[in-house]
Amino acid sequence: MLIIQCPVCGAEGDETDFHCGGQAHIARPATADPDNIADGEQRDYLFMRFNPKGLHFERWRCDRGCGKWFHAARDTVSLEFKAYYGITDLPPADVMKQATGQWADFFKQATATRSATKKAAAKKTVTKTSAGRKAARAKAKKS
Repeated sequence: MLIIQCPVCGAEGDETDFHCGGQAHIARPATADPDNIADGEQRDYLFMRFNPKGLHFERWRCDRGCGKWFHAARDTVSLEFKAYYGITDLPPADVMKQATGQWADFFKQATATRSATKKAAAKKTVTKTSAGRKAARAKAKKS
């Protein structure tokens, strides 16, 4: 029997108190034009899943507590939960380092994408701040 703890409300119980939503971190195909999604993309989204022996990442829902979804890293051999984390978060760094195979590739790409996004956001903030300072100086000179 699996013992699970909700990271949102702290409720703890066996797997009958929670609902497994399958594999975590599944990206939907682009749906700007649903009629033009390739059959292969739709097939992969609906049916293709990782099935590793060892560390696996899953979605769970706290049914008898808060009702929120969360992600969990679980060892499929020992059934031990390694970490719980938010639905929009990546797992803790130490757990990502333990990932192998397709999961290791996925997390390398995900962390690279997130750091590039953070750098771009930081650059925009600096640019806005610099522009704001220049505008304030120009306004002060006119006064």
